[in-house]
Amino acid sequence: MLNQTPIWKYFLVLLVIGASALYALPNIYGEDHAIQISAGRNAQVTENMIPSIQSLLTNNEIETKRIEFADDKILVRVNDSDTQLVAREVLEKQLGDEYFVAMNLAPDTPQWLAALGGSPMKLGLDLRGGVHFLMEVDMNSAIGKATEDMVGDFRTALREENIRYRSVKQVGDAVNIQFRDQDTLDSARFFLRNRNPDLVFTERDGLIIRATFSENRLVQIRDYAVKQNITIIRNRVNQLGVAEPLVQKQGAERIVVQLPGIQDTAKAKEILNATATLEFRMVDQDNDVRDAVNGRIPPSSILVNDRSGIPQLLKKRVMLTGNHIIDANSGADEYGIPQVNISLDSKGGTKMSQGTKDNIGNPMATVFIEYKATGERDSNDKLIFEKKEEVISIATIQARLGSNFRITGLDSPKEARDLALLLRAGALIAPITIVEERTVGPSLGAENIELGMKAIQGGLILVLIFMLIYYKAFGMVANIALIANLVMIVGVMSMIPGATLTLPGMAGIVLTVGMAVDANVLIFERIREELRDGRSPQQAIHHGYDSAFSTILDANITTFLAGLILFAVGTGPIKGFSITLMIGIATSMFTAIVLTRVLVNLIWGGRRLESLSI
Repeated sequence: MLNQTPIWKYFLVLLVIGASALYALPNIYGEDHAIQISAGRNAQVTENMIPSIQSLLTNNEIETKRIEFADDKILVRVNDSDTQLVAREVLEKQLGDEYFVAMNLAPDTPQWLAALGGSPMKLGLDLRGGVHFLMEVDMNSAIGKATEDMVGDFRTALREENIRYRSVKQVGDAVNIQFRDQDTLDSARFFLRNRNPDLVFTERDGLIIRATFSENRLVQIRDYAVKQNITIIRNRVNQLGVAEPLVQKQGAERIVVQLPGIQDTAKAKEILNATATLEFRMVDQDNDVRDAVNGRIPPSSILVNDRSGIPQLLKKRVMLTGNHIIDANSGADEYGIPQVNISLDSKGGTKMSQGTKDNIGNPMATVFIEYKATGERDSNDKLIFEKKEEVISIATIQARLGSNFRITGLDSPKEARDLALLLRAGALIAPITIVEERTVGPSLGAENIELGMKAIQGGLILVLIFMLIYYKAFGMVANIALIANLVMIVGVMSMIPGATLTLPGMAGIVLTVGMAVDANVLIFERIREELRDGRSPQQAIHHGYDSAFSTILDANITTFLAGLILFAVGTGPIKGFSITLMIGIATSMFTAIVLTRVLVNLIWGGRRLESLSI
């Protein structure tokens, strides 16, 4: 008999709808106002801190819902935003600068549901509120670093070519190469010009060749600095766990960063603004560090303090910089001592191999470097950065190193994890600083959510009433499928880690409601046509679904492809709209063709019918 549904299809429908409803459920519970406590570089957050935090808040008459410890962070949940502000002030004052106290919104999902991976939909900046940063790249540092790399490249290239030079020195944004005679200078100039077509070489008095960047090369350096910093900032934002952030270029030297859901900017600024990298230098064993401390620093050496404040005399020449690091992971050695395992690119591996082959048995220092903005500007209105250096490890080179090696001498596993995180996220090509900071309040986002929900509810109610009146019993089936479609959209959006609901995304849901019912309209009209042609009710249902399938498929595929293109080339609001549109098309296909067919067959299939309520 026609219109019979196999048992497995019933189970499939129940499984899909049930799973969607389960993962859509966390959105009902909402979110708590919370204060997140995390440790700085020289501190540690432990579960043992919870009683003292609870006592501190109780003494200040601050009521908490609960205090949790997870992922080396403490989360204090409170009842409202006013309590959240007061609690943050109290905790910041008590904990000091060694800890980061940030306001956030934490999902109030039950533990059993969270254990199954349930979490509410991620909301965009326009719905949830958050922070907006405008960051400026220090181009002077980018050009200076490129010039510094040019010094090392010249030395290596000239040695490999057996061209003897007297000195290679960086002078501002140029490099001076001095030779002993004119013939050697001429040979070097010919060699270097052919090897570096993007550099400008000029001869100076004193048997000196000066190398400077061409204008095209300067443009490339600046553009690369911005693009690479954008990539690295995106990686760091991912480390923060912010869903669907916006990171894009603005102008020639600036980057826009938007972080939805972040109410307090302290932790975000610390991660985003950190210009962390490494330098590997040999320890100067030929000179006395005490003489250097007294002001007699050798011209080929520098003085850098370690974490304890003890001065260390290091060679000025940098063996390797952190720009070549492609991966960094924390771990422990065979004795359980914390370490960071580092992987270099091929160029970095070559440099490390060449730098260590003649230094086996000698100590090598690992220097951790950060750039901090001073808040002052130079004569060109460029931000002035202060370079802070710290020796984090001094280890004896046991063998010739290559692309993979490890850093030891770290105090704790947390320090190893923090260092690995920053290095894995990438070393910024040039220092950045935040020149503009705005916070989008959650009240505006709440208003947008309210208006968007009214639009969805209004559209849904009108469609439900129309379908019920126009198609009667079949309209009721379509309405059930339509509600199931919305549940599936919310469930899928909640399951996908990178999916974020924005205000345009809510518009996409409204559009999907119309498209979902459009498929049912096509099916039901085909059934009516088959009835008018004299077919029996069972034949009309069967042929109606079969004949409408190809039309529905073609229409949805073309719309899905349009959404896919919008997702690929669009940013921000456009991408948010395309996500909900594509998910809505996929779910509407399932509900309109599979779910309604199952329901129709369940109600009318396999029976002798004289007529249909359609």
